[in-house]
Amino acid sequence: MERVEIWYSGRVQRVGFRYQARCAAAGRDVSGSVRNLSDGRVHLVLEGEPAEIAAVLAGVESALGHHIEDRQRLSGPATGVLRGFQVLR
Repeated sequence: MERVEIWYSGRVQRVGFRYQARCAAAGRDVSGSVRNLSDGRVHLVLEGEPAEIAAVLAGVESALGHHIEDRQRLSGPATGVLRGFQVLR
């Protein structure tokens, strides 16, 4: 199990980013959350098997890659604390 946190920047707010992230995570064996940050970025957290995380990230990139200018990624072992996938405010 792995934990991935990504901070996306670009035109990533007010384009349905959180909705698309939720859709990409639906039906996948991942837990996590997505939220808009006050500085204009979006923060995505995922925990699960690497292949499942990769599938979610591919879905996000496919839907919104043209809005993303930069990604900062931090990876590590899963904490096991997260349950389900949440869209946070």
